[in-house]
Amino acid sequence: MIDAEFRSEERFSRLALAYEEATEKDLVDTTVDAIIAKYPLTPEMHTTKVSNGKEVLVIEYHDDIHRESGAIFEEIMKALNVNICS
Repeated sequence: MIDAEFRSEERFSRLALAYEEATEKDLVDTTVDAIIAKYPLTPEMHTTKVSNGKEVLVIEYHDDIHRESGAIFEEIMKALNVNICS
């Protein structure tokens, strides 16, 4: 199961996607890359290993004055069938 966490402040937004299995990692990577490629904004992204063998892909947009990242994050979550985001 893919878990999501969203955080937003003035001109900054972040979506963190946690996954455990290699198939989930591949799905997250290909989905995120395909969706981000459709938009002119370029995020900063990094992957971090956390406890219990999980990894987290963090997608951050800085200086997002017009809050365009919200639509991108919604599209990513819908494509990954993530219905709950903390």
